[in-house]
Amino acid sequence: MATVDTAPSDPHAPSEPHTPLGQPLSSAPQVPRQASRTPTEQPHSATLIGSVQRAMRLLECVASHEYGAPAKQLARETGLALPTAYHLLRTLVHEGYLHRDKGLFFLGDAAVRLSSSGAQQKRRSTVADALAQWRDAIGVPVYYAQYRDGEIEVMCVSDTPGNPAVEEWADFRETGHAHAIGQCLLSQLDEDARRDHLARHPVQSITPYTVRDSRTLLQRLERTRRMEPVTERQEYALGTVCAAIPITVGTTAATMAISLPVHQADRLLTAARQLQDEIGRLLGSLAISISI
Repeated sequence: MATVDTAPSDPHAPSEPHTPLGQPLSSAPQVPRQASRTPTEQPHSATLIGSVQRAMRLLECVASHEYGAPAKQLARETGLALPTAYHLLRTLVHEGYLHRDKGLFFLGDAAVRLSSSGAQQKRRSTVADALAQWRDAIGVPVYYAQYRDGEIEVMCVSDTPGNPAVEEWADFRETGHAHAIGQCLLSQLDEDARRDHLARHPVQSITPYTVRDSRTLLQRLERTRRMEPVTERQEYALGTVCAAIPITVGTTAATMAISLPVHQADRLLTAARQLQDEIGRLLGSLAISISI
């Protein structure tokens, strides 16, 4: 039978005295040992970086002072020790998030870019949310485009697997004469701007239904009634019909558009009118956002 060695590891160590009940005596009470804390069990505050928090407080404080503020005031308002505030302020100046002028601190170019980028993302999100809402309500792909710096730019598209967007098989910027988005945007320009665009992107037939020459296109654009949907049928892509709603806010020429397979062409104008009504209800809140 195997034996179990119960001798102490140090044969010369005195044995620990025991109580009558057999429990060892100790000069200190025995405290249950806690299991070591894993990284995922660390308290929330242990995962935060204090210097980053303090730097962000300084940035927020500087942003609240339109005419700048000195280091001592910033330290006092953020509750930071003055040496700490000085160190963080110098770092933020070095990185471009602040700049110092005559002892006062102001937001720097990097902070301004960060702010404008966030505002731009918010505007994009506003437009994308609206397109998704209209996509689901009408059951069609919805497009948003602008005429910017002499070019047609599709800014946002919202579709679903069941209602896919038109594939851009020919560059939208070069074929504005052929699709409803381009025709709608060109109709909002003056005659000189239209001719300039067509000089850079000449009319070309990309399907059997595409307008044949710039003269015919310009006549069509001239006849386009203000705020009326612009439609095209298989001029850009065979098997597809499209409609675009003109939107003009200030000097920005923009459009919201839809597309349908040609076998649903009878839905096109009804769906376009529905989109126009939806845009009218939200245009006030979208007026700033269409500048994305």
